[in-house]
Amino acid sequence: MAHLCHDGIIATITPVSTRKRPAPPPAGLDSGRTQQKQRTRRDLLTTASRLVAEGLRPSVAEVADAAGVSRRTAYRYFPAQQKMLVEAALEGVRPAMEAALAGAPDGLTEADVEQRLDTLVRSMQSLTIENEHLLRTMIHVTVLEKTDARTRPRGSRRVDWIELAVSPLKARLGKPAYGRLVSALALITGIEALIVLRDIRGLSEAQAIQASQWMARAVLRETLREAGLD
Repeated sequence: MAHLCHDGIIATITPVSTRKRPAPPPAGLDSGRTQQKQRTRRDLLTTASRLVAEGLRPSVAEVADAAGVSRRTAYRYFPAQQKMLVEAALEGVRPAMEAALAGAPDGLTEADVEQRLDTLVRSMQSLTIENEHLLRTMIHVTVLEKTDARTRPRGSRRVDWIELAVSPLKARLGKPAYGRLVSALALITGIEALIVLRDIRGLSEAQAIQASQWMARAVLRETLREAGLD
């Protein structure tokens, strides 16, 4: 469509409806990028954990060099050394949690799942107590931080472990009920639950673990009752 400008020059303006829109990304491309970012982040944390185990206190740049990742990329994931070192230390508890769950029953019965959940909560809260200082520091450095595709939300390890424990119920409960179960269990485990039980309720470490186990069993049983699986 021609348009006469004030200086006499005729310009051609393409109607909005005929302009070319950018083609959508190929199917699976966004998912692939997200997975790559998560792998990069895991590589950085694994490298940081190894260096810390060697008695070092590496900077973000030193971890990037050791991991074969550009420093610029590393700083996008971990702008501050403190956050990186705390994350690396916490990532180190993953093998202990996975080993604990590997020794629990893997059947589909309510008793099996309840025992897996009981093992999960006991192990998770015990490790939370052992790493309480680090986890409180993590809350301090991340609570006001916005997350993006490069940074998994705080507590994502907790969700991984919860899903590992109750995954036999996923197909039987359906997506809404299963998602609500995972959300409820995430609320009553981890450092936030420990802070409430210790700081506000004044419970001992053993009492705090027992309270979390009791709540987890109650939530599981109510979920199964509502789904007609009890």
